Amino acid sequence: MKYDKLIFELSKPGKIGHKLPELDVEDVCIKELIPAELLNDGEIDLPEVSEPEVVRHFVNLSNKNFGVDTGFYPLGSCTMKYNPKINEAMCALPGFASLHPNVPECGAQGALQLIYELGEALNETSGMDACTLQPAAGAHGEITGIMLFKAYHENNNDFKRDKIIVPDSAHGTNPATATMAGYKIIEIKSGANGLVDIEALKAAVGDDTAALMLTNPNTLGLFEKDIQEITKIVHEAGGLVYYDGANANAILGHVRPGDMGFDAIHYNLHKTFSTPHGGGGPGAGYVGCKDFLKEFLPVPIVVKNGEKYNFSYDVPKTIGKMKDFYGHFGVLVRAYAYILALGSDGLKKSSDYAVLNSNYLASKLKDYYNLPENVKFKHEFVLVGLKNPNGLVTLDVAKRLMDMGYHPPTVYFPLIVDEALMIEPTESESKETLDGFAASMIEIAKEAQTNPEVVHEAPHDTEIKRPDETLAAKELILKYTK
Repeated sequence: MKYDKLIFELSKPGKIGHKLPELDVEDVCIKELIPAELLNDGEIDLPEVSEPEVVRHFVNLSNKNFGVDTGFYPLGSCTMKYNPKINEAMCALPGFASLHPNVPECGAQGALQLIYELGEALNETSGMDACTLQPAAGAHGEITGIMLFKAYHENNNDFKRDKIIVPDSAHGTNPATATMAGYKIIEIKSGANGLVDIEALKAAVGDDTAALMLTNPNTLGLFEKDIQEITKIVHEAGGLVYYDGANANAILGHVRPGDMGFDAIHYNLHKTFSTPHGGGGPGAGYVGCKDFLKEFLPVPIVVKNGEKYNFSYDVPKTIGKMKDFYGHFGVLVRAYAYILALGSDGLKKSSDYAVLNSNYLASKLKDYYNLPENVKFKHEFVLVGLKNPNGLVTLDVAKRLMDMGYHPPTVYFPLIVDEALMIEPTESESKETLDGFAASMIEIAKEAQTNPEVVHEAPHDTEIKRPDETLAAKELILKYTK
């Protein structure tokens, strides 16, 4: 039976699913605590349902979801890989899960030790000297890193540096972050090989250059082979270089951003280090930096004094706090469990498999979809539409994949590629899974020739078919009305 009920539609007056306990604190009039203009003077329209109905309602809703525990999720540039359940068990340990944010340092020594040791481990993989684990996610880490750069330039009275260079192959958050930090954006075009055009970079840098933001490998799944020359050009102009770690899954254990010449970096712990993407969060954004930037890090930082761990506010030029308390601690626990389970050899092997899987899948699809010739990809690759489209576009392919039980890859990104279909198989999928996905992609390519309408009208089996996505984003219905 198809389930399409709202919980308000299940509601019947008088149904009770839970009884609240008696009030065990002083009863104070809420108007004495909260300004009148912030109070709702009307009735709160809450649904009245029984406990079984509540449970069944949310279980039915959960069955409509798709995630890494449901099936293959090849979402390019997002590293939606399987999350080992041992990570969840570690996160659920009472000493972590029941820890109150306001507990004094003496009662949180284990948690502080974990934060400290995780930071040290991540510094080792990134080639950075200092770090913060306070940011809530990758983009939050990104703005933190750029604020470090801004504080550094301003501390040097170098206020003329008001521009940040962003390649057209950069991760999509880069220009948004730079703009939020108050910088002007200078976009440089990629060369014919999909990499940073060195001559274009030389022409763009100057005494007004604050930084270059770069993803390596880039969003085409290509490694910037001239990276040391790139960072040298920016540094010689007086600028700094920021590493977007969205694609770090490709290089872990093989090369460190700090050794490439980057001055600061963020990792998406919820990508590279295997923690769940729960409805857009929570995430965690490790930010590492070179020694000359550590005096600007957010406070507090976790330090080790002998056998004890403490929060330190002794950062005279700090950019301040980026988040209340200290980040998303549960995500940090999961990431550290992952690192301890795999070890240095295992982390390196995970990148090996991610790159192997990417190139294997690309080789299976290159006869049916447009793909650059004789290219070695890293963790992801970008298909450039069907070789024989017969009037079909990338969106049609993505929608048809849903009928075959797969979450579609990222579509129409990066913007520098027409009809882009960005695929990241990750290291956690078996050859059998990859073969099944490839077979479905090939079947769609064949359907494009024999029965294009079945592809163009897909999906056929999903709850929602082809909504107006622009309208759906702009005109959200968030409130139930009778």
